[in-house]
Amino acid sequence: MTLTVAGSINIDHVIRLPQFPRPGETLTGRDYRIVPGGKGANQAVAAARAGATTRFVACVGEDALADSLVAGFAADGIDTAAIDTVEGVNTGVALIQVNDAGENTIALAAGANGELTPSRLQRHAAALNCEQLLLQLEIPLETNLAAARAAKSHGARVVLNPAPARSLPDELLALVDLITPNETEAERLTGVAVNDDAGAAAAAGALHAKGIEVVIVTLGARGVWLSERGDGRRVPGFSVQVVDTTAAGDTFNGALVAALQQGRPLAEAVRFAQAAAAISVTRPGAQTSVPFRAEIEALLEQH
Repeated sequence: MTLTVAGSINIDHVIRLPQFPRPGETLTGRDYRIVPGGKGANQAVAAARAGATTRFVACVGEDALADSLVAGFAADGIDTAAIDTVEGVNTGVALIQVNDAGENTIALAAGANGELTPSRLQRHAAALNCEQLLLQLEIPLETNLAAARAAKSHGARVVLNPAPARSLPDELLALVDLITPNETEAERLTGVAVNDDAGAAAAAGALHAKGIEVVIVTLGARGVWLSERGDGRRVPGFSVQVVDTTAAGDTFNGALVAALQQGRPLAEAVRFAQAAAAISVTRPGAQTSVPFRAEIEALLEQH
């Protein structure tokens, strides 16, 4: 089976702070780093490291770091033939602050990600002949819609991580087979507050009503709410020492589709994805924190 990820590539500028600054406040940070990121890229890397045969449809700019980013994806075994270099723009940028509790705030500039238009996507139509398509919301919405339509026409399972949080048209949701919102994103999509398991179940029900077969609401330290055709339950996560939550959700999504590609049952795939995410939060950074399949299997064996 082949997985295609269509999504964003960012250069992450990360700084650690004791706490997030208030408006007008200046704080001295530490451990400033420039690392590869972007939800699409993070999820493609997570999927490939977890064992998935992965293709990536994306754009980079003409800046100095673009070539090294693409080379890094290739080193992880990702098919990079559908990554375009766009003239006259920079690669996407994320400014990330991480506090001492491991929480983060992120400011984005789309850059080349905004150039992944439906017409550019059409140049890579062959990549959308796949068994699974994984999407996020850091590229133009109309591109996600076009990608979902094309992949669906080939019989693919369409997986959407609806992040960053925003409202979405029913036209796109109707093409989605599996969706993975966090609590904030689930509330944005459904109007249902996800403060407990009852809220998660209600939000999942609202998403099922839009035609989505499988809903996985990620609940942070509480695990996930897994609902298949309305049959839902909470799956507790792993207890670990949190260093940095950046890319935890991306790691979960990439590992999830990798496990499904390997033919694991849904519940087992969710557990595999939770283990991958648990490892990632014990490490700093985005792609730098993403584990490999052997590490994930080792954690599962310990539990």
